Amino acid sequence: MPIPSAILTLVLGMILVLGGLWIGQNVNLLPVDASVNAPIYDELFRVLFSIGTILFVGIVGVVVFSLVRFRRKPGQIGDGIALEGNLPLEIFWTAVPAIVVLFVGLFSYDIYERMGGMVPLSHGGHGDSQASEERVWGGIGTAGAMQASSDMAISPLPVEVTAMQFAFLFHYPDGDIISGELHVPSGRPISLKMEAKDVIHAFWVPEFRLKQDIIPGQPTLLNFTPTRPGRYPVVCAELCGPYHGGMRSTVVVESADDYDAWFQANRKLPVSEA
Repeated sequence: MPIPSAILTLVLGMILVLGGLWIGQNVNLLPVDASVNAPIYDELFRVLFSIGTILFVGIVGVVVFSLVRFRRKPGQIGDGIALEGNLPLEIFWTAVPAIVVLFVGLFSYDIYERMGGMVPLSHGGHGDSQASEERVWGGIGTAGAMQASSDMAISPLPVEVTAMQFAFLFHYPDGDIISGELHVPSGRPISLKMEAKDVIHAFWVPEFRLKQDIIPGQPTLLNFTPTRPGRYPVVCAELCGPYHGGMRSTVVVESADDYDAWFQANRKLPVSEA
């Protein structure tokens, strides 16, 4: 006795959905997570990866099945059957994408809010009188890092970032240090105040799951809390000129003791101490 097509379709659909969910939750295509925000972002990626896998396998499967099942048979010379429409099918392929898009939109908003994108900007660590008069933009992660710092009673480490063709420069106001690498202690909130000197650049650290455009004339804050010691690439992710591909730096996440040793070895001593 042949299996009814409705039951077969239901079983295949369940296998497809369960398989897509398993792949999305167990196949990791992302680099190591090295900041507080990374696991939050990874939740969204796993959901999108699951949905994408289900749609890709399902659509390709239907196309391949149609090519085989409805191919022109030897001796057939006429046109195919003229179909006027299928209301249940049209409702299905309209309702399902609408539900998926609505779910992804709401879930993305929740992720963005949890990463600090919807909380009013706080200057934290860069609040001098001149900065309070200029318009400073807050990147994603700003409020989240500030909340973490207040919860842990740890003041954020302020770093001024200058982006130019084709390099990043990092200035530590506390020690008047200028470095080509970003050195930060693990577990402490970091507050970057970023400015571009020429064209649009972007500060992107894949392991932190953070990317922020840096626009000339528009100072921008980007806060994060590193969690895993190591060396991670800083990449400019906006086309900024002929050597854009070479505009890279490194963020060095160190233990508190190693960072203090680096800071003391590189800071400029006051004249009275020199």
